[in-house]
Amino acid sequence: MCSEDRMFQTKAVVPRALFLALLLSLPGAEAIKADHVAMFDIFTQTQKPSGECLYEFDGDEIFYVDQDKRETIWHLQQFGKDFSFDAQGGLANMAIAKTNLETLIQMSNHTQGRSEPPEVTVFPKSPVELGQPNVLICHIDKFFPPVLNVTWLRNGQPVTEGASETIFLPSTEFRFHKFHYLTFIPTAEDFYDCRVEHWGLDQPSVSHWDMQEPIQVTETTETVVCALGLVVGLVGIIVGSMFIIRALHSSRDPRAQGPL
Repeated sequence: MCSEDRMFQTKAVVPRALFLALLLSLPGAEAIKADHVAMFDIFTQTQKPSGECLYEFDGDEIFYVDQDKRETIWHLQQFGKDFSFDAQGGLANMAIAKTNLETLIQMSNHTQGRSEPPEVTVFPKSPVELGQPNVLICHIDKFFPPVLNVTWLRNGQPVTEGASETIFLPSTEFRFHKFHYLTFIPTAEDFYDCRVEHWGLDQPSVSHWDMQEPIQVTETTETVVCALGLVVGLVGIIVGSMFIIRALHSSRDPRAQGPL
């Protein structure tokens, strides 16, 4: 799947046999049992004139080629040790995609694709403890085209220190998703927002997060609740015993029995 700033998408599938051969060449490959292999070459535009050529396997990023640095950036270091990829191949794919794009723009009479608004979710990376460093994650999902303006806000004010982000990643149905991160130290007073601007939105989407303090129950309240629970339990036992005794007494009374 390829995408550029004029909203064109196409898919280029790398031969499955090639990647399967690479997998089987790894140590311990005899334990691999694969019923399908899929790999996709993806070019994604950024907010800069250049872009990245991203390779994924079954939806997971393997590496991308940074056009500015002209080098292959592996998602995990181990991938770079086991495999190799010449960044020039990714740069060539970008050039081909741009050429094809210009041709299709002319054929489509410059008609742009429909903008799909993003779904935005904010959550902490780890369980939150006051005063302990953590990371807020803003997940922006299922949007098209891959053009965003994302701003972190602390107490309503923009904050850039400690902020980072991923490149655009492929999502479902030829759409994209992306992660933005913000390192922070939780306090009871601070609150945070992830503000996202996108062509598919009539107004910016603002997702809020603040420290949710657990409700503190005093010792006196706990004692009262336990006492009430004990009383209710005793009453239930007494009432139940009365019904049982009454039922037994009725069963022994001949007048309570019907005619033979």
